[in-house]
Amino acid sequence: QVQLVESGGGLVQPGGSLRLSCSPSGNAFIVYIMRWYRQAPGKPRDLVSDISRDGRAAYADFVKGRFTISRDNTKNTVFLQMNSLEPEDTAVYYCYTDVGDSFGRISGYWGQGTQVTVSS
Repeated sequence: QVQLVESGGGLVQPGGSLRLSCSPSGNAFIVYIMRWYRQAPGKPRDLVSDISRDGRAAYADFVKGRFTISRDNTKNTVFLQMNSLEPEDTAVYYCYTDVGDSFGRISGYWGQGTQVTVSS
């Protein structure tokens, strides 16, 4: 069984920065695409950014130039560096990844979510 463990959320003032991290625990033989989503109260869950195993990254327009996604394949960890944070970035941030086991089976997993609040 695989669980995604997220960390790094919190309260920050507008213009500040936070760094989120996420890594799987358990039987994660190989980790494929890694994604960050976010969901504000009363709104749908939106894709923020994703990164392939070979490091190709993509971003939603609303975070381009402010957020940077990266990963460390030796630790199966994905990071989201968030700069120039705005109150509109306030949301629960979720990590998602596709994980393959030693039998070649691939399953998708979600993290439990970490709260990011941008407020003065």
